[in-house]
Order: sequence, then structure tokens, then C-alpha cells
Amino acid sequence: MHRTGMFAGLFSLALLATATLATAAEPTAAAQKDIVDTAVAAGSFKTLAAALKAGGLIDTLKGSGPFTVFAPTDEAFAKLPKGTVESLLKPENKDKLVAILTYHVVPGKVMAADVVKVKEAKTVQGQAVMVNAANGVKINDATVVKADIACSNGVIHVVDTVLMPKQ
Repeated sequence: MHRTGMFAGLFSLALLATATLATAAEPTAAAQKDIVDTAVAAGSFKTLAAALKAGGLIDTLKGSGPFTVFAPTDEAFAKLPKGTVESLLKPENKDKLVAILTYHVVPGKVMAADVVKVKEAKTVQGQAVMVNAANGVKINDATVVKADIACSNGVIHVVDTVLMPKQ
């Protein structure tokens, strides 16, 4: 093989390797974003994002974690009694808001396959949530509608109901 053919062969091999690596990296691109950026990019967590900001929890959930977040959708927040969200977002209700939000977070990265093995999980707020994996997965009364959204600092499980800690 002459020199030009050898370089062409090596160049082709390098291109193939680069293309293979790029394709292999695509599915994990979402996992490169943290929990907050992933939720914001999804577009269906505007209320949650506003609540995290009002509660001063953005930096925490952008931290190294890992965290498992049961993320209520905008529709889940809309199910709350009229005026509840607006009231919780007021500065004088920050402690209550933080208690509700941290009740949606479990320390560590708990994937759906792991959830079926537990009956309850202690939240960052301090109280435990009940886990029922009999017919789908329920966290207290909330149904997990999408599971295992991998993030750089944990995982998101989307829920259809806002979880409320005991008073």
C-alpha cells in the first residue's frame, strides 16, 4: 500500500470512529443537563420552575446530588384548589412552599426498577412517601406518568399530582 492509500485508510477509520462515538453519545445528551435545566427544557414544568425559584431551591437542584425528583406537571399544579399556587409563591409562605417542594425529592438516584423494591422512601423534607408498584407506580396518590428521565445529577419521575406532606 502506498503512502496516500494508507493515509486515506486511516482517515476513513478515524471518521468512522468519530461517527460511532457521536452516535453513541446522542442518547445520553439529556443526561448532561441537571434536573432544573432538564425540567425547564421539557416545557411542561413552568409552575414547578417558578416554585423552585420562589423557594430558593434552584441552586440546590442544580448541585451535584444525586437527587430523585417526583416532578409534578403544570396540569398537576392546576388540580390544586384555586389560588393555592399563587398563595404558595408569596414570600410569606416560603417555608410552606419549601416543605412541599422538598417532599418531592428523595436523596440518591432511584430508578424505576429500584422503586418497585421499596414500600416507602424518606424525602429531603423529612417525611416518607409511600410507594405502590402494583399497577404502574404510585407515589402516595400521584401516578408516575413518565419515569427515568436521566439527568447529570439524578433522575426525574414525572407525576400527575402535587404531593402534599402531612401538616
